[in-house]
Amino acid sequence: MSRRAVVIGAGQAGMLAAAALSRAVDEVVVLDRDGLPDGPEYRKGLPQGRHAHLLMPGGQRAMAELLPEVDLRERLLAAGAHDVPLASGMVALTPEGWLHRWRHDEHRVITCSRALLDHVVRATVVEQTGVEIRRAEAVGLLGTRERVLGVRATTTEPTTGSSEVADLDADFVVDASGRGSRSVRWLAELGIDGVTEETVDAGLCNATRIYRVPEGAERFPMTLVQADPYAGAPGRSATVVPIEGNRWMVSLAGSRGGEPPSDPDGFLQYTLDLPHPLVGQLIEHAEPLTEIAVSRSTSNARRYLEKLRAWPEGLLVLGDALATFNPVYGQGMAVAALGARALDEELRRGDLAPGLGRRVQRAAARSVEAAWAMSVGQDVWFPDVRGRGPNAVDRLVTRYTRRLTKAATGSYAACAALWDVTGLTEGPTRLLRPGALLSTLNGPLLPPLSGPPLTPYERGVLNGLAARAS
Repeated sequence: MSRRAVVIGAGQAGMLAAAALSRAVDEVVVLDRDGLPDGPEYRKGLPQGRHAHLLMPGGQRAMAELLPEVDLRERLLAAGAHDVPLASGMVALTPEGWLHRWRHDEHRVITCSRALLDHVVRATVVEQTGVEIRRAEAVGLLGTRERVLGVRATTTEPTTGSSEVADLDADFVVDASGRGSRSVRWLAELGIDGVTEETVDAGLCNATRIYRVPEGAERFPMTLVQADPYAGAPGRSATVVPIEGNRWMVSLAGSRGGEPPSDPDGFLQYTLDLPHPLVGQLIEHAEPLTEIAVSRSTSNARRYLEKLRAWPEGLLVLGDALATFNPVYGQGMAVAALGARALDEELRRGDLAPGLGRRVQRAAARSVEAAWAMSVGQDVWFPDVRGRGPNAVDRLVTRYTRRLTKAATGSYAACAALWDVTGLTEGPTRLLRPGALLSTLNGPLLPPLSGPPLTPYERGVLNGLAARAS
């Protein structure tokens, strides 16, 4: 008898989960309420889609394991994405000072628009696995508190607007429907309640505009001016990320009370008023290609589903449906990929064996926990944060991580430890290994920088931009 899996949501978490399931069942159906574009275009159901995204090393590794027959990284680069080595290809001002740059390339991120990344991943999964994507909105789960048996979905006829409700039987269901997931309500309808939820909201607002890269500036590094959560003032930050099409994606972020403006003059002035005006100097005379996109859907929110005493067979919740993070830290896509990889690993051990959903739910929670600790551990320090403020554990951890970050401004060993954890290739215990502890105790080995560590070429780019304007 043939077996079917249904995945709710055609985003990163959903498509990667579908790839994992395709090796264990005869049919995988992905449901998404949006009409999906044929190319790398933005879609309505992704509020953060127009802002800067980084594909962290941990996410890249997980994707490579889920799609071993193709080189997904090479496909992204061929489509115009950029491969950025953090040590040498990034200029970053942290709350503890400027990072020195190093001749190392172990830690690399991929930068491109979210629209391009989604398109390449979706097209690759469909090509390699033959999963079917249907435009439909899931409105409930079928089954009992012991076992989920499928999904109830609504389809809408585009021309007439008429709707039809249908039941889709399934041997396994994955809810990857994103931040707006109704999994808690659906579980309650099955008789499972008591889900613990937590939200930490710093009131972050994102504002993003895309610019044409000025002639001669094509090799300028990715640039970050990070917010300072510990200053007792609203956080303000800016990021310049190279994306496909010879463009810069410039994303500003401000916590409650420090939100970036949505008008062009205010947008520019915001960058010039940061602790260093480097981002403003880059874009002041660059050609804008878009209007300014603003989004406020940025809170950290978590559902502790792995702690429920009862869990139905045949159900799994992944991605933003399980936990969302402040997008400034760039970890959401990697956490989604790691959750799908956990599903793949369990399927390889025992196919659709009893307890599969419960085991993967617990495994996915471990990846969530690492990202949650990093994101919330900083957001709780911003003024007017909602949900909770810093507790005793936060204060202890922050003292150590601030000292480690200070060391990282002039120590590659400290940088490598931080990037291993923030890139989700290793867990937080990496920061407690002897090498990281020694680096923290020693502090920065190089003197602090008074300004951005730019090469002669990069200083020439800035001088050239200023000269053209005058």
